[in-house]
Amino acid sequence: MEQDEAIALLESGQSVLLTGAAGTGKTFVLRKFIRRARNDGKIVSVTATTGLAATHLNGATIHSWAGIGIHDELPPKHLQKISKQRRDIISKTDILVIDEISMLHDFRLDIIDTVLRHVRDKDMPFGGIQIVLCGDFFQLPPVNRRDAMQGGFITNSKVWKTGFMTVCYLEKQYRQAGDSQYADILNGIRGGVLRRSQLESLKARANAVVDPFITSTKLLTTNADVDVINLQHLDKLKSKVHSYEMQTTGSKKYIDQLKKSCLAPETLLLKKGASVMCIKNSPDRKYVNGSLGIVTDFEKSTDNPIIQLNTGKTITVRPDTWELIDGDKKRASLSQFPLRLAWAITVHKSQGMTLDDAQIDLSRAFVEGMGYVALSRIRGLKHLVLDGLNNMALRVSPSAKQIDTDLRERSKKAKTLHSEVIANWNKSEKTRVSKPDKPTSTAGPWATKLEQMRRKYPNAYRPWKPTDDVELKRLFDMNTPLSDLTKTFGRHPGSIQKRIEKHYGEGIAIV
Repeated sequence: MEQDEAIALLESGQSVLLTGAAGTGKTFVLRKFIRRARNDGKIVSVTATTGLAATHLNGATIHSWAGIGIHDELPPKHLQKISKQRRDIISKTDILVIDEISMLHDFRLDIIDTVLRHVRDKDMPFGGIQIVLCGDFFQLPPVNRRDAMQGGFITNSKVWKTGFMTVCYLEKQYRQAGDSQYADILNGIRGGVLRRSQLESLKARANAVVDPFITSTKLLTTNADVDVINLQHLDKLKSKVHSYEMQTTGSKKYIDQLKKSCLAPETLLLKKGASVMCIKNSPDRKYVNGSLGIVTDFEKSTDNPIIQLNTGKTITVRPDTWELIDGDKKRASLSQFPLRLAWAITVHKSQGMTLDDAQIDLSRAFVEGMGYVALSRIRGLKHLVLDGLNNMALRVSPSAKQIDTDLRERSKKAKTLHSEVIANWNKSEKTRVSKPDKPTSTAGPWATKLEQMRRKYPNAYRPWKPTDDVELKRLFDMNTPLSDLTKTFGRHPGSIQKRIEKHYGEGIAIV
């Protein structure tokens, strides 16, 4: 199925499973549908099975949105204890999106269905909300802990078996469109029929020559190695450290949740020569989530990092905003430069990215689908250096292969069955008047406010250095006017006042 055909069925109000191989544009379709639905006045609750996936869409985890936590089954009287605030959010929702659906247990989808039927008082799947599930069952599966209920893919759930969902299986490959050989290798992994020549092509990348002038990220299966590698490389650079602190708004509970889910570090440390990765799509399309590059300099007036991307393009990166949207309510937001050190990253955190180049070590792969997720991040064989493979690395779930056959068939039938809906949508698109995107917050993005503030106060919301504190106290003791202190430190008068009060106590007046 084509992307526009999937959007046509989504906008017809049907509940849909949006699926397809990595690189077919599932997230692109999802973002477009969400944006248009909100512009049409619908309340869209955007969720995902993991916090990381949720931040890519400015949403919440499905577990917190539905108020079910990590329960394997609903506790006694749980339905009666659901808060009024949670009930209001569920009742107002027109469309519920759940991304990275491969990682959601079958029994948890049934729990969500039970909660929504109860809250909305409708004996219909999910209480009559339009449901959009998105994901690829060949990617990371549900995690079963030994001490918890064992479950499988959501296709084993009771609510899925009612057959109420339309399947949209995206076929066209975009990420590996320029390398048909590599696309065939990935399809071979999905089908469990990798030919010997294809396996040898992969193994040959173990001796690939890496261009020393191009950033190549190491993809590792364990988290412990990643931070160590990044900090070791940063320490080797002799240039000055530039430090950027994350700024947040909202209640502590939601801020903490957003921080844990976001790839942006609370304190970003950069130096000239640092290898970095963009962790968000830029509004002006100058870079995408996964773009790699090298820090070449910093703007003198703003201290914004200047990056030379692997593509050869040089960009100046500005702070961006991540938000936690719960139904139609903004719970928290954070602002940080959309960058992280890129000498290494975990396979799990790379999910959803398109990487320019990668050095992948699958010698410790420990779950089916992990190798496929890692290898499908890049566009072709020439972008790959393969450091290791183990017996698990190229395995995919046998259940996923069976499910895939069924989903492809259901998608074909849906395209035929709803051909008139698709045709009418195509006609209406020709006369559709594009509406400007509705802002998710009436206050506007924090990043924009911060950038405007720093035009007048270059150090606004930047951390105070110990040397700054020494100088501030010296100048204050000399009765330096507030206006002069503001110019000296590049900070708002209110910030200067608070810093003085921290050192000398409240009520201290500055002339």
